[in-house]
Amino acid sequence: MATRLVQINMKARNDAALGGFWAEALGWEISSEGPGVTNLEPPGIVYPDPTAVCIDLVVSPEPKTVKNRVHVDLAATSAAHQAEIVARLTQLGATTVDIGQGDVPWTVMADPDGNEFCVLDSHYDETGPIASVVVDCADPRLMARFWSEATDWTLHEVTDDKAVLRSAKDVGPYLLFLRSPDPKTGWNRVHLDVRPYPDDDMEAEASRLRALGATAVDLGRSDIHWKVFTDPEGNEFCLLTPG
Repeated sequence: MATRLVQINMKARNDAALGGFWAEALGWEISSEGPGVTNLEPPGIVYPDPTAVCIDLVVSPEPKTVKNRVHVDLAATSAAHQAEIVARLTQLGATTVDIGQGDVPWTVMADPDGNEFCVLDSHYDETGPIASVVVDCADPRLMARFWSEATDWTLHEVTDDKAVLRSAKDVGPYLLFLRSPDPKTGWNRVHLDVRPYPDDDMEAEASRLRALGATAVDLGRSDIHWKVFTDPEGNEFCLLTPG
């Protein structure tokens, strides 16, 4: 048994409006499974597909008050391409932001809802528009152990400062855990969603995740078909139904 990372969930003041921004930013298609939910996927894929980590935007009245612990890095093939992306996203409503990054080769931006993301400088021409999904953490080695066992994603690198995973097919974006001194406060506005394979049992997979160190979160709802957990550092994630 195993899961795989299939999408990130992002809270939004207006899911349709923010979905329009990200669809233009990534060149992806928009769909919806119901009011208050906007789904973004690359054109032509059959979800779930290891070549992409899709995005679900879910409407939420809660305001954004702190830096997100999960963000995406957008891929560029050169410094010139990076500048083109930054200019285009600025026209779409993104802004450059200072989060204390100092003199770095990537550009830190925020979408119209204030969600941080980075535009990288070069050497990313095989991941698709999202080069990596980045998670702030206190202990990359701990996160590497949990997430490499919770999913079938392959661990490519682990140090005291970062851990890098990628899909079992070695395609699509990377999953990057970066050491950060900032403590987690409140519910993450952006979180990971994992899905078991079609023939796997969801309850068995939930038990396996708990044995690895995940903690179940009771939302007090019986109308949802997914399960909510936190990883060993308290980051929320959802276990979706097999598929």
